[in-house]
Amino acid sequence: MNTPFDDTPHPAKRSRFAGLRASFLTGIVVIAPVGLTIWLFWSLVGWVDSFVLPLVPHQFRPEQYIGINLRGVGVIFFFVFTVLVGWIAKGIIGRSLIHYAERLVNRMPVVRSVYSGIKQISETVFAQTERSFEQACLIQYPRRGIWAIGFVSTTAKGEIADKAETSGRLMSVFVPTTPNPTSGFLLYFPEEDVTILDMTVEDAAKLVISAGLVYPNEKDPSRPPEKD
Repeated sequence: MNTPFDDTPHPAKRSRFAGLRASFLTGIVVIAPVGLTIWLFWSLVGWVDSFVLPLVPHQFRPEQYIGINLRGVGVIFFFVFTVLVGWIAKGIIGRSLIHYAERLVNRMPVVRSVYSGIKQISETVFAQTERSFEQACLIQYPRRGIWAIGFVSTTAKGEIADKAETSGRLMSVFVPTTPNPTSGFLLYFPEEDVTILDMTVEDAAKLVISAGLVYPNEKDPSRPPEKD
């Protein structure tokens, strides 16, 4: 029997408290990703609505007919408008209009710098080209004996391949930073110094973002990921 002067709690109470704490932490692990995902998606939809709906005429807004403001209507209008613009831009008339507008923009000193920068970012992020990363790899960086994860983009071409003092091929490797893999360093390594990994680029990106906590094969990280 415990008295008010006992320093240590009863083992049964301690086990119940440990069980409640473990259940609470497990619930947080389950709820946090789902809740944050829903919150981010809901906030993004609301942000798009707040930007797009003021540009839509009142007679086309659903709240004029049903009496309530439905979240996501602005996203639908934006999607339809974007598809329509893309369809027009692929035609001869659309391409001509775009070229004419770009020529006008190029005559504006400040505007052309902003436009060209945003255009390059948009093409890099959204355009589906062959410039995506091909494989994940290991390289010794920033010195020998220290290994880092990189992403192989292409082999070096042109002036870089011609003037580099190496006997073999050079491979361009993007070395990302943790936990933000969108920033990093573009490095060129001799092909023999690049160790190609079996894991996919997506799995390697997860490993970088998680700072080494999430492995492709959680049961046995020493083994390569199982292929479907």
